[in-house]
Amino acid sequence: MPRLTARTARTARTPRTPGTAGATPGALGPRPLATGRLQVTAALRRNAPYLVYGALFWLVLAIVVFHTPIGGDFGQNAAAVERISKNWRHPANPVIKEPGHGSPYFSPYLVALGFAARATGAAAWEALRWSGLLNLAVLVAGVGIYARTLSRRPLAPVYALAAFTLLWGWQPSFWSGFCGLSSLSQVAPYPSTFAVGLTFLLWAWTDRVVRRGGSWWAHAGLGALGGTLLLIHPITALAAATGVAATVVGRQRIWTRRTAATWAVTLAVALGVAAAWPYFDVFSLAGDTTVDAVHRRLYEQLLPWYGLALAGLPALAWRARRRWRDPLVLMFCADCAIAGYGWISGHYTYGRVFGLLLVPLQFALAVELAEIPPWTRLRALLAPLAVGALCVAFTTQAGSVLPRGVLPALTRPAPWNDYRWVADRVPAGAVVLTDGYQSSHILPAFGLYTVWPAWPDPSTTVADRNRRSVAVSSYFDPSTSAAARRAVVRRYEVGWLLLGRGEHVPYQGAVAARNTATGETLVHLHAG
Repeated sequence: MPRLTARTARTARTPRTPGTAGATPGALGPRPLATGRLQVTAALRRNAPYLVYGALFWLVLAIVVFHTPIGGDFGQNAAAVERISKNWRHPANPVIKEPGHGSPYFSPYLVALGFAARATGAAAWEALRWSGLLNLAVLVAGVGIYARTLSRRPLAPVYALAAFTLLWGWQPSFWSGFCGLSSLSQVAPYPSTFAVGLTFLLWAWTDRVVRRGGSWWAHAGLGALGGTLLLIHPITALAAATGVAATVVGRQRIWTRRTAATWAVTLAVALGVAAAWPYFDVFSLAGDTTVDAVHRRLYEQLLPWYGLALAGLPALAWRARRRWRDPLVLMFCADCAIAGYGWISGHYTYGRVFGLLLVPLQFALAVELAEIPPWTRLRALLAPLAVGALCVAFTTQAGSVLPRGVLPALTRPAPWNDYRWVADRVPAGAVVLTDGYQSSHILPAFGLYTVWPAWPDPSTTVADRNRRSVAVSSYFDPSTSAAARRAVVRRYEVGWLLLGRGEHVPYQGAVAARNTATGETLVHLHAG
């Protein structure tokens, strides 16, 4: 008779079945469910701070966006939505009464909004304003997901969103693609904001593919997203590409023929998606100098516009010292090279990369602070530095989002004039002749054309833009003859005239309305 030991006794009492070796009765049912609950609870606990902070950030900015008057490039983007909603096959130029073939404003983002406006019957400017809610959600989600690739600490995404929206400069810059708090109050509905949010998602997806490996379909999906991003906002896509390259170079440890082939597929799909877009040739913009002169301002005030982000320089330098192939370090070096090329070559449009060039500084600071505790010498230096920079940023930018009754001493941007009083009287598709800066930017938002495009569109020739500029200037010149004015009206099919305060120009027409607040006068010109 075999000797009965404690081990054989336990075995005898617990019969084994295939796939249950070492299990005890009742252990197979509840354990996976309990494990799943623990994982969900841990994920919620880890993400709870950002879920709360991100939701509050989205809510505040959403309210601000709906109370911020139309201004800046809003009119140009809304006009593109209007043209698509009216004729998506052959849309007219967004601003001037000419064919719109080749206009880069007809991007997938604005075309989609045009279809949405057409389907719902909403006005183009309303559709664009509502899109700001989506853009903010994509931006908040993108920042949080990308921050998770850099740190698992619960506060890392919170600090990253705060740094990304506040640590810019002590002089707020309002520019498309710049996501400082002040700028977001105006540019949240712009395609550039959506593109920045997609950029963070693209970087996070790339990081996941590199770390865990990706199928051919995953790489094709990355390429499709990159190509779409290139069509939505080309200069943001350039900075996004540097982030993808930095992630691949910094994270990819083993290179094989298959690895190289999969990334070649990613690049090929991206280029194919961009080339297949029917509305414009995005690759023709690479050597276009149409808007270079406008972007020179991006280089003229480097410290006032971007100086507070330097609070993250010690953290980024520490990452470089530990590992020179760190993705944030490589990304920062590449973006600096692009910005430097823009300055040296005179192609100042490349200065738009400043919108994402600051990300390595901002996120390196956020990640290092999120690692507290424990305290180190570096973190002891960064903490007061970050607090001081954030205090300066709050005093200079919070005025854009807080009501005037709250902290009235804060600096607030001057609001743009409201031109709905003109849109209520002038039918959509009419041409309005004006030389006002704000009116030229805003009136296209309501479906109106202007004689001179307020923002250079590469789809129109330089000669035509100059000719239109001269026509507008000559019309408002007191020395211009009546015959020359009539020639301008006939040539550009002008039906309405908007005179600024103090402007006295002879015209053949009737006063339709006056705005006592701005001193402007709307005139309906007689035909012929």
